[in-house]
Amino acid sequence: MGGLSRYGFLLLMWVALAGVPAALSAADGSKPEGLVASLRSRIHHVFIIYQENRSFDSYFGTFPGADNLASEEARAHGFSQYDPIGNQWISPFRLADPDLADADHSRPALYAKADGGKMDLYVAAEEGRMLRSGAKLADAQRVGMLTMEHEDCDTVPFLWKYAKTFALYDHIFQAMYGPSTPGNIDLVAAQTGQTQWARHPSEATGDADDGPGVPVVDDLYPAFGPYHNGEPKSKQVDLTFANLFLTLSGVSATSAVIDNGDVKEDIAALAGSGNAPVPWGWYQEGFKDDGSGTYPAYVTHHNAAQFFGYVRLNQSLWSNVHDLTELLPAIQSGALPDRGVYFIKGGYKNPFGWQPANPDPQVRKTFLGDDDHPGYSDSHLSEAMVATFVNAIAQSKYWNDSAIVILWDDSEGYYDHVPPPVFETCPDARPCGDGPRVPLILISPYARSGAIISDPGDHASFAKFLGAVFDLPALASLPDEKPYLPKGPRDANAAITDLTGGFDPSRLAGTTPPIAASQAEIPKSAVTTFPPPMSCKSLGIAPVSVPGGMAAPPAGFSPRL
Repeated sequence: MGGLSRYGFLLLMWVALAGVPAALSAADGSKPEGLVASLRSRIHHVFIIYQENRSFDSYFGTFPGADNLASEEARAHGFSQYDPIGNQWISPFRLADPDLADADHSRPALYAKADGGKMDLYVAAEEGRMLRSGAKLADAQRVGMLTMEHEDCDTVPFLWKYAKTFALYDHIFQAMYGPSTPGNIDLVAAQTGQTQWARHPSEATGDADDGPGVPVVDDLYPAFGPYHNGEPKSKQVDLTFANLFLTLSGVSATSAVIDNGDVKEDIAALAGSGNAPVPWGWYQEGFKDDGSGTYPAYVTHHNAAQFFGYVRLNQSLWSNVHDLTELLPAIQSGALPDRGVYFIKGGYKNPFGWQPANPDPQVRKTFLGDDDHPGYSDSHLSEAMVATFVNAIAQSKYWNDSAIVILWDDSEGYYDHVPPPVFETCPDARPCGDGPRVPLILISPYARSGAIISDPGDHASFAKFLGAVFDLPALASLPDEKPYLPKGPRDANAAITDLTGGFDPSRLAGTTPPIAASQAEIPKSAVTTFPPPMSCKSLGIAPVSVPGGMAAPPAGFSPRL
């Protein structure tokens, strides 16, 4: 996994000859001496803005210096894809519309599209799925073609500004072939239930792609409410393996007294560690009932904490789950604890009153979300939500000791050209991970400036990162998880980065000044204007040209149904 492909070698040689800084990599796990110690002395607050459903190529496929669509590797992995309905070949094309249809990103769909690492069935597999579901021929073709779109700094300028100023990771993969729920669980547990599957074989998902069981591979609702549209007919099994909410609790993990049968030894080990608790909060849009009892903005299956009975049923842990709107005033007033980890999650309907730029009434009714999920979220609104929180942190007392991670949970079924690495096998005989690439941006006063970080990783990298910053035990090292490895958390896997490669050792050491907060700020007038008054030209970024890419969207294409 850490090796360099022939295409990667040629790309690096081209970069060197062109005089452009090469992507940084520390895939061998080596770190400058004292980096972790410096990191712990500098970083006390970690904010993760966890967005939805974008492949790396769909947002950063033309970002200069990254493993992008102009690479030879892209030419070898699905660059041109056959459109069976239109009897034509489709290659990547630029799109500037922020309101897109939802493509199929289920486990079987992603697995089919990746085609064993060839990455060449995105169009055909999507069209086939649409037709099987009863879609019209034209609609099936439109969504099939949509999978090959990519956007740039004219559509998501805030994200490109962050990537230009701070560190962009270009080899982070979703940790499971699957939709949003597995990604959200992987983020906090570095697995989706492989330990539980090994411990309780009767709870295995088996060959099912949409039923309850472990490892979690689909978007079933959690075993516990609240639910955004009433009590569901089918629910996921109670998840009973260790997660970050437990390890962050340190010696206070003993407060998880209900539903703790599968983590009792983990709790005992944490209680005996002497580690003080690290405060945490999960802040999700729509968690606070609007009075209707239906939670219209709340996406239930995105709340990872809600899947674990020992979190949901123990108030000492569940009290850390809040509505998104509660975090901004806490940041602005300086009310957060001296250290902590804060998960930021959007939803179906932004709480800021923002409207898409498109005046079409149907678009304005449908695309009010701000978590980046195609089908209901507008890209402009989504990056405005990100910028709102980044601005608040940059303008607060927390900037000087913060790291902000912007990460996406799955690739949406949109094309990405890099074949995912393969780890253990799931009950359905397919790989448990990894799935296609997703973007990750690190924002911090101690980040490398304008760096492309090519260290390979996935959602488990976030657990490794928190371990490095707060000296947490790896989930894989805990006594209730360790006996079942490799079925279990991957945060002890040396092949997966801990994200520390995105930090500048000289900034951490104090020999180079930190990045000023002003470099992370976007004027509020720009944040709340749709479309945003920023562009590639105003940012001084020239997206790379994609040889062989389509000069315009294909004939008959529409971004929405």
